[in-house]
Amino acid sequence: MREGVGASRVQVTSGDWPSVLDFLCEKFPAVGEAVWQSRFRRGLVLDAEGKPLAATSLCVTGARIFYYRELESESEIPFYEQIIFQDENILVVDKPHFLPVIPSGRYVRQSLLVRLKNSTGISSLSPIHRIDKDTAGLVLFSVNPATRDAYQALFRSRAVKKIYHAVAPLTEQYAWPLRYCSRLVEDEQFFRTCEVTGETNSETIIALIQAWRDKGLYELQPVTGKKHQLRVHLASLGIPIMNDPLYPAVKAGENADFSAPLQLLAKSLAFTDPLSGLEQKFTSSQHLQLIP
Repeated sequence: MREGVGASRVQVTSGDWPSVLDFLCEKFPAVGEAVWQSRFRRGLVLDAEGKPLAATSLCVTGARIFYYRELESESEIPFYEQIIFQDENILVVDKPHFLPVIPSGRYVRQSLLVRLKNSTGISSLSPIHRIDKDTAGLVLFSVNPATRDAYQALFRSRAVKKIYHAVAPLTEQYAWPLRYCSRLVEDEQFFRTCEVTGETNSETIIALIQAWRDKGLYELQPVTGKKHQLRVHLASLGIPIMNDPLYPAVKAGENADFSAPLQLLAKSLAFTDPLSGLEQKFTSSQHLQLIP
């Protein structure tokens, strides 16, 4: 790792390149030769043994090249995670709004995974599941690669009870609790999910916890784990989650001042530990603002 960021890898495919620099420039044209030259000078391009390569190094078909991704203009996300549990196998973190779980888009160092690798020094950390960057709350990480699959299997078999809280408009149209099912697929806009007719593949149990004026605090229990499932389901019911930038329609721009976080919180995780057999339940210390 370098500042909590692991190296990316690319394998040299068949072709005719005079040097490693020539291969990388053709493979990643958006990066630019000047950036690659800078990385070579600073020892940020390595061979399979972890030794720095020179820009003029021979490019051999089949060789693996490692390099460190950088975002010079990456801005800081001024909210911080809290580790609430850690043992030799797992780590449970209470994540703030706006922080992506893994490096993505314009955030690398300002991602939960990289922050945790920096603060804990555990290079083997890997998220067992994920929540949206706009969603706050609990995320479970694997510490030990040897036991990682045992915990991932809990999510595959739906053996984890996940409870979310959300603030959304009140409605008298439904009787709570409500079980909502639909078929979700990737939208034409790849970053969104949409409902279509057909056999259902998503299910959420929704209950109203508290009401205040025209808003309600809802408890959401996802039985399945489709992308943006909770956000789509509430929007389809006519009660979209407050401050949702994607549903029911995409809002232009971003909240650069972090003034309006999505009112969705991964409140608790509960499961039987697959190794110890103990019942585990973790609860976020964060709360959504129903009453101003």
